[in-house]
Amino acid sequence: MDQPLPIPLDNLIVCTHCDAAFTLERPKVGQRAVCTRCGTVLITPRRKAGLQIIAVSVAITILIIAATVFPFLSISAAGATNSVSILDAALAFSDGPLVALALTTAALIIFVPLARVLLTIYVLVPIVLDRPPARGSTQAFRLAEALRPWSMAEIFVLGCAVALIKISDLADVAFGPAFWMFSGLVVLVVVQDNFLCRWSVWKSLDKTQTS
Repeated sequence: MDQPLPIPLDNLIVCTHCDAAFTLERPKVGQRAVCTRCGTVLITPRRKAGLQIIAVSVAITILIIAATVFPFLSISAAGATNSVSILDAALAFSDGPLVALALTTAALIIFVPLARVLLTIYVLVPIVLDRPPARGSTQAFRLAEALRPWSMAEIFVLGCAVALIKISDLADVAFGPAFWMFSGLVVLVVVQDNFLCRWSVWKSLDKTQTS
């Protein structure tokens, strides 16, 4: 009895969340392919999405750098006022046995998001310009995706909001420029993730490497 021919791997797509496999049907621009098991978006092609993602990534990079320099908030109590930046807050326990915790906090809210957007720019610029991918683009994009769960800028903002609500009765709290920069940064990170069609990026990298 003849065995049925297997479906070519190029005609399959696997959900990154639940590992369900589907026969690939490329949606048109503006449409999207969604996993029928868990609802994860698999493919979201958009016109000029690469340029939009690069622009958003550059904006995120600028905001991250600026937010670490400008004051994040100032607290006034009993006639004393103290202003801190995000970097000051992250490294508040940099002395003594908690130095590892301080460095980890700084990495999760500053350096990991910055590394992700820089890696994304590194990968996408040659693709958008119709040039061969930069050296190590596959590894760079894989690393950017691996860092995504560890980019916790939005968790930091939510934690600050909860903490400020609790101390508002004890002291006067004023938001500095970095607070609004960081809030905008969180929104842009969400926009970037929604714009980025990871399947399209992997397909572009695979096409240029095999051509």
